[in-house]
This record gives sequence, C-alpha cells and structure tokens, in this order.
Amino acid sequence: MSVPELRFPGFEGEWEDKNLGDIAKFSKGKNISKKDISEEGIPCIRYGELYTRYKEKITDVFSKTDLGKDELVFSSKNDIIIPTSGETAIDLATASCVLNEGVAIGGDTNIIKTKGDGLFFSYYLNSKRKNIAKLAQGVSVVHLYSTHLKIIDLKVPRIEEQEKIASFLSAVDEKIEKLEKKLELWEAYKKGMMQKIFSQELRFKDENGDEYPEWEERKLCEISIINPKANILPDEFVYIDLESVDSGILKKIKKTMKKDAPSRAKRVLENNDILYQTVRPYQKNNLFFQSNNLDNYVASTGYAQIRAEQDSKFLYHLIHTKNFVNNVLARCTGTSYPAINSKDLGKIKIFIPSSSEQKKIASFLSRLDEKIEMLGIKLEFWENYKKGLLQKMFC
Repeated sequence: MSVPELRFPGFEGEWEDKNLGDIAKFSKGKNISKKDISEEGIPCIRYGELYTRYKEKITDVFSKTDLGKDELVFSSKNDIIIPTSGETAIDLATASCVLNEGVAIGGDTNIIKTKGDGLFFSYYLNSKRKNIAKLAQGVSVVHLYSTHLKIIDLKVPRIEEQEKIASFLSAVDEKIEKLEKKLELWEAYKKGMMQKIFSQELRFKDENGDEYPEWEERKLCEISIINPKANILPDEFVYIDLESVDSGILKKIKKTMKKDAPSRAKRVLENNDILYQTVRPYQKNNLFFQSNNLDNYVASTGYAQIRAEQDSKFLYHLIHTKNFVNNVLARCTGTSYPAINSKDLGKIKIFIPSSSEQKKIASFLSRLDEKIEMLGIKLEFWENYKKGLLQKMFC
C-alpha cells in the first residue's frame, strides 16, 4: 500500500505513483569558476558546495560572483539543485532546495523545477540517496544526469501533506543548525582559552589569590614515561588501533584473543595513559584513556603511550596545542604519511606549571570538554532522529 509508515493525523488516501520526470522540468547551471568568485556581487552556488556546505534547504548563500547577469543561469524559488558530477556517487545524490530568488547556479548541476513543494521533494530525494547513488556512472569522476533522475520512482501525496512534512522536517533542521552553531562557538571559545593559557597570557591563582610559580621548560620525556615497559599481554583484550579513535573518542571496540592479535598490539594500557598518534599527528586524533570496566586494553604501536608523572589530563590538553603540534611536525619524516618516532617525541621541550596549577588548568579545560561533549551528544541525537524521520515519513 502506498502510504508512509509515519503520517500526520488528518491525511488519508494512498500516495500517487510518479516518476520524477512526470512532475518536474530539468535544466542545467552555467559554469562559475573559482576566479569568478568575489566578495561582492550576485549570490551563487557552485556544484561542490552542494555536498559540502548545504543541506536540504538553502536560505543563506555563501558565495558571490562578479559575472554579469547575462553570463549566468538563475534558479527560481523552490527549485531543487543536484550535482551532475563529483568524486563519489553518494555526493551526487544530494538534493538542496533554493528558498530565495536571484541565485546563480554554477555548472555541473541539475536544476529541477517540480510541480509541488520543492522542499518536500528535496527531503524526499535525500531519503533515497543510496538508491539514487546507484544510478550514477563513472569511475574516477562519477556523473548523474537528468536522464538518470527522470526515472526515479516516487510516491506523491497531495500538496497540503507535502507542505506539512516539509515544514516539520525544516523545524528539525533548524534545531540541528542551532546546535551546530552552539557547538562551533564553544569549540572556538575553548581554542581561544587554550591559546591564552598555554602562552601564559592567562594565569590562574591559588586558593589564597596568590600567583603560582613560574612555568619551567622541560622535555616531554622528563615529565612522563613514554612507552612504559609492557606487561605480558593478557589472554583476551580490547585492541585499540588507529581506526578505533575518532576525535579523541574511542568509537570502535574490538575484542580479540592474544593468539589472534596483530603483531602491533603491544601497548598495555592503564587508566590515565595518553595515546599519541605518531602517524599524521596533525590530525590530533589522540586518546585520553580511562575505563571503568574490567576489560584489558592494548593499543597499537602506531601510538606512543605517554604516562604522565603529574597531571595527565593537563598534559593531554598541552599536546593538542598549536605550538606542540608544530614542534612534532618539524621532527616528522615522510611526506604522504608524516610520522615521528617515540624517541624524538620525548625530546620536545614544553613549558609546564606547578602541579597545583596543572590541576586547575586541567579542571577548567575538562569542564569545557564536558560542555562540548554534551552538545555533541545532543547533536548526534537530533541527526539520528532526522534520519529516522526520513526513513518513515516517505513511501
């Protein structure tokens, strides 16, 4: 039966079977090169921005061009834009509805004018991204032309239901966008505070309001044990490799037996150890290890294991500063995969405060991390909620 799993009250009847070509007219954008982009001029959208900067609806346009109107192709309000070429098929299967007038559309784009609510069809098409991606052709560069899009099967409700669905999903997007902006602001605030703290522009005071001692210059190996002598590998453990950690969070839990473990599984972890990614360290994809369960954890030798002698959380924040990362990169070898060995890592000089000030700094930055983490969890919830809606609100 042609009705969605999730439907608003008051709407009845089956959705009508259509091809996209039955309800839409197609046209193409006109090339706007990088050199045509300017600070002032006509608002424009280039094809690569559709899958890197925009979602289902476009209200604020990022780019402008100094080309004249007679050199451009414009969309109308409620037109849908889909790229015609890109690096991956899933990038191409990205629909965005333009909700304002007078926007120039760059080359390598399909412009789709539908009979109905454009925003509804933008959400609808994105709910079918995987199926649309299968229509793309090519290897190094893939293409998705209007002839491919015209044959897409749709189930179309009456315009009133289209508008209701589009309005609801748009409200969900607004919630997501607000969380994204809030998260971005807190991340920028933390970055600014770290710059001030580790440059000593901002200093903390003790409980009596007195100044802490001056910071001392030390080598990393003088204030920590790097790659402490490993215990015998446990018979069963959670193995952490370079794919397990994402943005400082252990995302993939891989349990393995000692007899099946890869040869790189050598770093037996203790709580508060720091795992420093020695390959491509500019990614800052390191881990502050803490676990409350009884599992054993072993990390790959792709990490340097750092065990701080004083406050380990302070040291974890320090190794993410721009100055420290630049010192690491200066000692790296290799081009495609720059890497530093643990011995050279230990030679890097850093400035550290007293143990008491370390704890105060670590506590302050950790509170910011907790705020950022909570916002990230909320954002992930709403993003998953939206994905669920896209699956259930369309046939």
